[in-house]
Amino acid sequence: MDNILFVSIFCLLIVAHGTSGSNLSDDFAILAMLDDLDIEEGEEAELFDLPSWTSERGSKVLVNVDGYGAKGDGVSDDTQAFVNSWKQACSTPKSVLLVPQGRSYLVNATRFRGPCVDKLVVQIDGTIVAPNEPKNWDPKNPRIWLDFSNLTRVVFQGGGVIDGSGSKWWAESCKKNKTNPCKGAPTALTIDSSSAIRVKGLTIQNSQQMHFVVSRCDSVHLSDIQISSPEDSPNTDGIHITESTSVVMQNCKIATGDDCISIVNASSSIKMKTIYCGPGHGISIGSLGKDNSTGIVTKVVVDTAFLKGTTNGLRIKTWQGGNGYVRAVRYQNVRMQDVKNPIIIDQFYCDSPKSCQNQTSAVEISQIMYQNISGTSESDKAMKFACSDTVPCNHIVLNNIHLEKTDGTAETYCNSATGIGYGYVMPSAECLTSSDNKSIIKQKNEAELATPSQEYPVHTEL
Repeated sequence: MDNILFVSIFCLLIVAHGTSGSNLSDDFAILAMLDDLDIEEGEEAELFDLPSWTSERGSKVLVNVDGYGAKGDGVSDDTQAFVNSWKQACSTPKSVLLVPQGRSYLVNATRFRGPCVDKLVVQIDGTIVAPNEPKNWDPKNPRIWLDFSNLTRVVFQGGGVIDGSGSKWWAESCKKNKTNPCKGAPTALTIDSSSAIRVKGLTIQNSQQMHFVVSRCDSVHLSDIQISSPEDSPNTDGIHITESTSVVMQNCKIATGDDCISIVNASSSIKMKTIYCGPGHGISIGSLGKDNSTGIVTKVVVDTAFLKGTTNGLRIKTWQGGNGYVRAVRYQNVRMQDVKNPIIIDQFYCDSPKSCQNQTSAVEISQIMYQNISGTSESDKAMKFACSDTVPCNHIVLNNIHLEKTDGTAETYCNSATGIGYGYVMPSAECLTSSDNKSIIKQKNEAELATPSQEYPVHTEL
């Protein structure tokens, strides 16, 4: 935000709100801090092109999985060849581990552990496929497929495909068939306990559950990644960030059966730029606070995103009974098309086969900004701030919002949520500043205050 414009708007709002100036000061102080989270255009990792591998240049040592016995026919088990080639590449300075183009490699659940020598490149140009039979999965690794850990300054790149062969896993999910037991399934690609990691150009598809997890990492840059699975594939989050800091996602296209991006506990300084999402459940912070746990997420920026046909747009979801907080979040320059819940904060999230018990403690949500958000909503409530009566949402800022219902009248729903709006805001969000903390604002030709609603937030998966 331009500093002169920022100060001008701030002064005008102080005058307009009079004695509430101290609260506005708090709101705008955090927005000034959020400016430091801007994503620079053209920010890229240092990557390596194929010509630099040649022996004439001598700058890289090529470790080809075919040279370690991989068949690449999609039928033979190439797991050991991948393990052996990893050991060689990991211990060889300036090496490139190559998965060649035009071949398909069947690999079972494997942990690729570091530390490795500096400047390792993992070049995936071919296809890596998982076994498609859940009952034959390695019982020692029930939740992982390709798991990389304890790495520093490693680059993953290429135009290849990581295919989780997840259809039979989905069929066995309790979300597909309620007679099935609810149990976990593998994540296709995991990067854990690592730093200074770059991932560029890969396609990850048909994961058993989550496609790509970044866990306990610092300084991770993900760019030009494509993720896809069917709209009805359960729990197939696209990119899942947990316990990580300084993560940047740029130019990613994600279509899944769950959240396109999900950010959960102990994560901060998470930046997203030019994200395409749909189908899926949107871009989510959470869920947080399940089973009375503590959840903390701070300093999150979404800048430039397009969401189409998703069940949610920009969502923050927390369970009753949790603790912790979500703070300093900025959503800007987002376009939505036929999204069911374009803007939603839900402190009553309950993804459970049975109803959740009402509890007074909650994850606190504050310092949230929505700026330049437009598009169409499939539900009446284009904006929904369903917050706890005992731990209300506060310091919500709306600026230049234009959300319309696909056919009909859009509304804003507020329960125990306070904040401010400036610039153009449609549907009107006067309920954020109303003394009545439970109300719905309808948007017609002109904004008009509706009769306060007694509706209580719905405790269901959205």
